[in-house]
Amino acid sequence: METRYIFITGGVVSSLGKGIISSSIGKLLQARGYRITIQKFDPYINIDPGTLNPYEHGECYVTADGMETDLDLGHYERFTGIETTCDNSVTTGRIYLSVIERERRGDYLGKTIQVVPHITDEIKRRILLNATKQELDFVITEIGGTIGDIESAPFMEAIRQLRWQLGRDAVCVHLTYVPYLKAADELKTKPTQHSVKELQAMGIQPDILVLRTERHLDDAMRLKVASFCNVDLECVVQSEDMPSIYEVPVSMQQQGLDAAILRKLGIPVGERPAMKPWHEFLEKQRRASREVHIGLVGKYDLQDAYKSIRESLNLSGIYNEVRTKLHFINSEEITAKNVGEKLEGMQGVLICPGFGQRGIEGKILAAEHCRTHDVPTFGICLGMQMMVIEFARNVLGYKDANSSEMDSTTTHQVIDLMEEQKAVTQMGGTMRLGAYDCQLLEGSHAMEAYGGDTLVRERHRHRYEFNNQYQSEFEAAGMRCTGVNPAANLVEIVEMPAKRWYIGTQFHPEYSSTVLHPHPLFMSFIKACIDGTTEA
Repeated sequence: METRYIFITGGVVSSLGKGIISSSIGKLLQARGYRITIQKFDPYINIDPGTLNPYEHGECYVTADGMETDLDLGHYERFTGIETTCDNSVTTGRIYLSVIERERRGDYLGKTIQVVPHITDEIKRRILLNATKQELDFVITEIGGTIGDIESAPFMEAIRQLRWQLGRDAVCVHLTYVPYLKAADELKTKPTQHSVKELQAMGIQPDILVLRTERHLDDAMRLKVASFCNVDLECVVQSEDMPSIYEVPVSMQQQGLDAAILRKLGIPVGERPAMKPWHEFLEKQRRASREVHIGLVGKYDLQDAYKSIRESLNLSGIYNEVRTKLHFINSEEITAKNVGEKLEGMQGVLICPGFGQRGIEGKILAAEHCRTHDVPTFGICLGMQMMVIEFARNVLGYKDANSSEMDSTTTHQVIDLMEEQKAVTQMGGTMRLGAYDCQLLEGSHAMEAYGGDTLVRERHRHRYEFNNQYQSEFEAAGMRCTGVNPAANLVEIVEMPAKRWYIGTQFHPEYSSTVLHPHPLFMSFIKACIDGTTEA
C-alpha cells in the first residue's frame, strides 16, 4: 500500500510523553503487520544534541550509523526494535544548514530565501525522505516542543501543507494535558480546548486527541472535549499515569487508538492483534517482587541523563525476575573516607559514561572499592576508562596514570586520544560514533555473556581509547582485553576473570537493549548481582 503519515504534536505543556505515544502507536501498527518508522523533528537550532549538556536535554542517543540524536529515538527503538538512522532525527539547525549551503552554491538561482517556501519545503522533503529509502507502510513524525512555540511554527506550516497534499494519507494526533485542580476537585478541559484552537489557527485540525491525565476521564468528559474540538468521540483517548511506560501500548490498544488511526486513513481495521510477547513481558514485570540494588556512579543527578542505561538495567532485571532498584551516587561526593558508606548495600555498581574532569576521581575510588571487595561492576565508556586508570594506579603502581583528556602532562597516559582525532578542531559530530565490530576472546566472561558469539557489533560515542602500549602489562597483572575491534585493533572490552563480574566496555551497549531483546551484557550483569551478596 501507499505510505501513510502520522503527525504527533503536543500542546499545553512539554514533557507529556509524545515520544512514548509515538512509540506506542508504532508498536501497535507493527503488531498488525505494518512496516513502520518513527522520526523526531526538534525545533532547536543546534545541528544535533551532541554538544548539549545532559542537564539541558537529557541523554544523547546514538544511532547505528553514527547520528547523535534526541533520547526519544531510544524509546522508538526499545519499543519497536527498529534501527533508526540519521534520517530519523532532524533539527531546525540541520534544516537551515542544508538550505543555507544550497544558497551558497547558487542552487536557488538568485531567488530570495524565505521560511516559506524554502525552509518548509526542506522540512517536507525530510519528512518524506525515509519512505524513499525503504518500503514503509507508516511514517510516524513527532514534532518536538509545544504548540505556540515560536521556533516550531515552520514545522506546523510544513505539516499543514503536507496534509493538504497527502489528503487521506495523513492524520494528526495531538497530545494535550487535562489538569486536576485539587481545591475545586475538578478536571479541567479548557487548556485542551485552547491548545486545539491554536492548532486550528495554524490551519491544522487534529484527527485524534490523546489526553494526558493523572485521573480517569469519564465518557462525559471525553464527549465534552470531542464536541468542543471537532473530533469524533472514538478519537478522544486518555493517557493516564501507568505503573510502567511499557503498559501504555496496551492501554492505547484497549481504547482503540490504532483502530481509530486506521479508520481515519480508510484502512480496514480487522482483528485486534494479541501482542503475546509484549503481554508476557508485562506479566514478568508484574511478577517480579525481589529487589536487586544497583548503584549508578555518575555526575549528572538527572534521571534522563542516563535514560538508556536505566531502562536497560530495568528490562534486564525483569527478565531475571527481579525489580531493579537504582540508586544514583554522585561521583563528586565520593571520597576515600566515605566510598564504603556510599556503596554500602549495593549488590552491583555501574560506573556511568560522561565527559570532562568533574567527578572522575570519585569514579576511580568507586572502581577501586568494587575491585577490592569483588562487587559486580559494569563500566561504560568513560566508566570503563576509570576502571583502567584505577588499575594502572593501584595495581601496576603508576600513581600518576590518567587519561590525556584529563591530564595531558601525565607520564602514563593509559587512556589516550585516537590518532585520527588529533587533527579534529570542531566538537560536534566528530567523535567515534556509531556501530563498530568487536572480536571477543574465547573463554572470556564477555563471550559467555554474548552466548558464545565471537563477533558482535556495538555503538560508540567517544574520542579517547585504551592505550595499547600498556596492554601486556595490564594482562600480566590480571586485567584482560577481551574485546577488540578487528579493523583498528582498538580495545573494546576489558575484564578481570578472577572477579565475579568486573567488565568495562568502550562502547555503549545500552543503545541496543530493547523490551523484547534485552542486551546480553546487562542480562549477565544483573544475574551476577543477584547470584550472591557482596561485602560492599
